[in-house]
Amino acid sequence: MKTRSLQRGELPDAGAVLAQNLLDAEGRVALDKGRVLSADDIHRIAQLPWKELHVVTIEPGDVHEEEAGRRLATLLAGDGVAVEALSSGAYPLVARHRGLVELDHFRLARLNEIDDLAVYVRPSGYVAREGERIGGVKIIPFVTREERLDAAERVAGRGTLRVRRFVPTRVAVLVEETVEDRVLSRARRALEEKLGFFGSELAAVRRMPFGTDALGEALRAAVDGEAQLVLVAGGNPMDPLDPALLALESVGARMEKHGIPAQPGTLLWLAYSGAIPIIGAPSCGLFAKATALDLLLPPLLTGERLSRAAIAELGAGGLIAPETAWRLAPYRGGAARGQLDAE
Repeated sequence: MKTRSLQRGELPDAGAVLAQNLLDAEGRVALDKGRVLSADDIHRIAQLPWKELHVVTIEPGDVHEEEAGRRLATLLAGDGVAVEALSSGAYPLVARHRGLVELDHFRLARLNEIDDLAVYVRPSGYVAREGERIGGVKIIPFVTREERLDAAERVAGRGTLRVRRFVPTRVAVLVEETVEDRVLSRARRALEEKLGFFGSELAAVRRMPFGTDALGEALRAAVDGEAQLVLVAGGNPMDPLDPALLALESVGARMEKHGIPAQPGTLLWLAYSGAIPIIGAPSCGLFAKATALDLLLPPLLTGERLSRAAIAELGAGGLIAPETAWRLAPYRGGAARGQLDAE
């Protein structure tokens, strides 16, 4: 790549790259910077009012920013990610479907260490809507080198950025019988709306006494039936003899994490009966709010088996507030992420 500064009376060669916007006599952009100049462009340049002109001459091994950006964006776009047309000098990366953004932070950081390249994306774990822009690829200069793209391919590999699709899931809820009708009705509507965002359904809501035997039988019926995720709402998770906790043993369920490092919602717990997740919450009143439940649902509803280690990582950004709301689903237009009310 060679750069040239031309004075009035000199003209660039066809194939050179314009390094500045050229304006016409009325101050409007006649030729955009970054343009690969054609013979017609050269003729037009001779007629425009300019005093100094900067151009870049492409040499063997050079790659124009548009081709380089397109190649890099295509390389990075994995399952669930589309590359859109060049916009404002960058290639947008867009979610093909609703799901969770996944990326390798270490590879992304190494990629951005390479000269001339800039790749920016939503955080891993971001809940994306279909058609939403989740990142972009920009080549900083008008021309880069082939070896820098080769280095990017070695570092990133193919499909570094993905959107893991939500899987339709049937959810059963077991609720303490003492809950008021008004509270249960609101909780049911909220949960139906939240699950609907993910393409899942509330298959059953069972109101029952919170005794160990009764809960054990209800859990067994749920996991042996059509439920693919079970929510248990009620009891006292701080009590080691809480019936919901004791009932887990009767169905052979294993506690994955008792207590979620997020606030509100630290008293939630996650267990597994085979491959079926069981989430415990002290109250169904939590369903309408943005809580730790809204951190657990997105990965679980992609089919991911959340490990103890993965849950522990939720503590970084676990104070649920507008600043960390990217982890929550945008359930309703006009409302904050994770919320069902606009206020």
